[in-house]
Amino acid sequence: MIEALIFDMDGVLIDSMHLHAKAWKLAFEDVGISIDEREIFALEGENDPGIVKTITDRYISECYCSKDVLASIPARKHELFNKDSATMFEGVDICLRSLKKRFRLAVVSGSDRNIMEMVMERYFPGIFDTIVSGDDTIQGKPAPDPYERAVEMLNTDKENCIVVENAILGVESALNAGIFTIGIPTYLDRKELSHADIVLQDHRELFRLLQLLQRF
Repeated sequence: MIEALIFDMDGVLIDSMHLHAKAWKLAFEDVGISIDEREIFALEGENDPGIVKTITDRYISECYCSKDVLASIPARKHELFNKDSATMFEGVDICLRSLKKRFRLAVVSGSDRNIMEMVMERYFPGIFDTIVSGDDTIQGKPAPDPYERAVEMLNTDKENCIVVENAILGVESALNAGIFTIGIPTYLDRKELSHADIVLQDHRELFRLLQLLQRF
């Protein structure tokens, strides 16, 4: 029986990935690396060190920075991230408050804990039973660690959980943790999430499915 629902944050609850991508692009430009913002969409869900490693490995010929400079990129990204422009997807709060009557709820994100706590306090106070941030596990998505941590904190079994994800690496992470996963292609084509157990069209379809789950 399903006891818990686990949500990714950016792209599922909050419309913010375009802001993250812009901030990362500018932060990498500061150290002489030019990227396309869509590269960040493909890395959504990975934690900060993982994103820096992937991008710098990819552009090694353009990168002549010291380790200290590379280590400073996430902090610069956080400075550039316009958190006040992030908005909640319409209807998410109403859906979550209804779901909370029936399920335990968690949110798992590659974002740092400070940003997650700000979002939770602003948009979803008292809704989630637990949160797992990019700071809480050594390995981020697509490793199973973030979702395994959420299941442990929810004090349930993975067979009793469902994950809602919009990112390629996020879907891989949840599947690697052995959890049934719903994909919602907020910023990507549906085919890019075809490895999910179910791929929906949009948030409206997601809300309808989650409402049906409350009957069982």
